[in-house]
This record gives sequence, C-alpha cells and structure tokens, in this order.
Amino acid sequence: MSSTSASKEGSKMERVRRASHAGSWYTDNANKLDEELGRWLQASDLPKSPNVRGVIAPHAGYSYSGRCAAYAFGNIDPTQFSRIFLLGPSHHYYTPNCALTKATIYRTPLGDLPIDLEVVEELQATEKFEFMDLNKDEAEHSMEMHLPYLAKVFHGYPVKIVPILVGALNSESEAMYGRLLAKYVDDPKNFFSVSSDFCHWGFRFSYTYYDKKHGAIHKSIEALDRMGMDIIETGDADAFKKYLKEYDNTICGRHPISVFLHMLKNSSTKVNINFLQYEQSSHCRTMKDSSVSYASAAAKVDDEAIPNCD
Repeated sequence: MSSTSASKEGSKMERVRRASHAGSWYTDNANKLDEELGRWLQASDLPKSPNVRGVIAPHAGYSYSGRCAAYAFGNIDPTQFSRIFLLGPSHHYYTPNCALTKATIYRTPLGDLPIDLEVVEELQATEKFEFMDLNKDEAEHSMEMHLPYLAKVFHGYPVKIVPILVGALNSESEAMYGRLLAKYVDDPKNFFSVSSDFCHWGFRFSYTYYDKKHGAIHKSIEALDRMGMDIIETGDADAFKKYLKEYDNTICGRHPISVFLHMLKNSSTKVNINFLQYEQSSHCRTMKDSSVSYASAAAKVDDEAIPNCD
C-alpha cells in the first residue's frame, strides 16, 4: 500500500467522541433516558412542523433544563432533514475562532450520530476554522446536551451532524462566520441546533444586575432575559450586540446565537425565530441567591416562503 493510500485509510478510521457527561449531567441508562425525554416531549404538546429549520435550546443538566429544552426539540419533523449543524459555546478553552471536531462519531446512550466528514472538509478548506482535539471536545458540554434529544427525535432517520464550537468571537468574526455558513441555511435538508443558556445570576457568576422596578430579583432577571429574547426574535444581530454591551447579560451562547443571526440575515431563506418556553433554575429573592435561566426557541421558515404544492 502506498503512503498516500495509507493516509487515506487512516483518515477514515473511526474516532469516537464519548458521551462524556452521561451518568452525571443526564442518565446513562438508555431506557430511562428515552422515557424521560419522551415524557418531556409529550408534555410540551407541540405539533411537528415541516417549517422548523432550527432551534435555540439550553445545555444545563437535564434535571435543570431538560423540560425546557423539550419545547425546542418537540417541533422537529425528522423526515425533512439529512444533516444537523450544531453551534455551541466554548466553556473550557479560549479560542477567537470556530473549531471543528476531529471525531467521526458522536456517541449518545440513545445511539451514535455520525459526523458529516465531507462538510467538515469543506469548512476546513475555507481556512477559517481550527480543530479541537478529542479531549477538548469531550470536556465541552454545550453541544453534547443537545445530542440525546436529537438522537431521540431523529431515531431511524439517516442524519449526519456538523458540530461547530464557537469561540470568543469579535463582532467582525461573528459576521464573517455568519456569511460563510449562510449558504447552508438555503439547503432545506439542513437543520440547526444552537446551544445557549441565558442569564447566570449571582455573586458566584459575578453578575448581580437588578432593576427594582420589576419587583423581586427573579422578575428583574426575567425582564432582562425577555428583552434579549425579543431582540433575538427580530433577527437583528447588531441590536443583540448592543443589548449585550449595555446590560452585559451573562448569556453563555451569545456568540453561537450571534453567528446564527448573521447566517439568517445572509441567507435567501426567510426564517423567523420564536421563543416558546422560559424557565429559571430557582427564583432569586435575595442577593445571596443564584440562578441560571433557560429559554427554548424554534426557527421557522416564513409560511409565505413555502411553495404551495396543492
């Protein structure tokens, strides 16, 4: 075998990203996990819509955010898609870029999700992406927490995934990646799963913004989050950036959300974001308390943009 052939064979070797947070952030018992997710999806009581092209969903442990996340994933019609793009923030290492995975498979207790290696190579060829090694990949939870829901919703359908870890991007980089990825929005076979929690409030998060006109602290937090959610729904990435600069709300997925807004702005497909559920891990009433907020949204193609096939 030539060295070139050996290299090609080596590149096809299976590289598995383990479900590293199973057994701690969520159960590693497949039957229990399937039942738990099914119960939450049923409770959301959402119809499957062919118009839903993406979601914004939280990524905390399922005991905190699993129920809220169901309101994002409950809308998905799995028959529509063959590829899922994952956009998640980096919590464990600093990069000013977006990073691609070196894995070929992402494992979940509910089954494996194969990486779309062709698209990864296509993105790599732009020279705008770096790669994260498997240790960094497995340390990060932001995309992993979406995987069991995706594995359940798309069970039996041959989808591949494209995980993109979104680093600490500046405004210019957010816009650049948005333009680069916009063409994928125009392919109706592509779905987008954007990972973000909302306000992390309390001294342990070094964030204690409180506007007393709203009453209790948790009401002030909700008003602050809903202000951001309303701006995200407008699709205006610049307005979202202005909001973050003014209030410094600790939305950990601010960069993935911003990239997604730029993607939608630069695509020719009209997609609207609509938030469906909002929750908090606890209701803060004193300055000693702390909480994390969770919000779930669906990104739907405008009804007027769907051709009438009758």
